[in-house]
Formats: sequence, C-alpha cells, structure tokens
Amino acid sequence: MSSSVKIVCRHCDGIVGVPAARLRDGPRCPSCHAPLFEGHPVELNSRNFDRHLGRTDLPIVVDFWAPWCGPCRMMAPAFEEAARGMEPAVRFAKLNTEEAQDIAGKFAIRSIPTMIVFKGGRELARQSGAMGAEQITRWVQSALG
Repeated sequence: MSSSVKIVCRHCDGIVGVPAARLRDGPRCPSCHAPLFEGHPVELNSRNFDRHLGRTDLPIVVDFWAPWCGPCRMMAPAFEEAARGMEPAVRFAKLNTEEAQDIAGKFAIRSIPTMIVFKGGRELARQSGAMGAEQITRWVQSALG
C-alpha cells in the first residue's frame, strides 16, 4: 500500500490525500474537481496561509512580494517557471505583503522579494532578492538537501 501525501487544494482549500506514487498523474480535488497542480504558484492570503503551510505534506516555497515592487514583478515569470519544473515534488506559492501585512510581519519580511522554503510548517531557508528560474531551483534543492 502506497503512502498518502496531504495536499491543500489551491481552489477550495480542502485537504486531499493523494497516494505518493500518483502525484504526477494529474490528481484532482474530490470536492471541487480542480487539478491539484497547475504549474503555477498558489495565491496565499491571511485566510488560507496557515492552512496551506500547516496541512500540506509537501515542501512549500513562498514568494513574499508586492505589486509595486519592480524586482518582484521581474522575478514572477522565473518563479512560475521554477514552479512548473518542480511540481509536484514542491508546492510554490505567492503572498502579497500589501494585502497580508499580518503574515509578512509574523515572518519579519523586511525586503521583497523574499522567498522562504517551509516544510511541515517550519522555515528551512530564506532568500531575499530577485533570482532567475535556474537559481531558484538550485536554491530550493539545496534547502531541501
């Protein structure tokens, strides 16, 4: 029997158990029927942040950004490319620090873009500054050992 991996649905925030061996088979949420992996980052906010970080078994890379930030906008396509390349082994997400100042404060985000790798709800690594897709991928791989 295969072990099950818990994933929070990006659309309805439901918790879904997926057999580890089936992660690459295009799993869908049984509640809303949306794909669990779409090759682009999950949009997080103050309401769903803790649920995604605390209830997902996969490592999560969160990009803390703001719409007025030039380097953030510049890095967005690279972050999306890294998400396409690393899903479903790693979940990528974005958090708008202007809309979720409480979360940005909780993690002492002082400059943006800042990326944090979380596993099991705990911070593993942090990196500030814009990076290309290959750099992001290498940094995440290094953080996860």
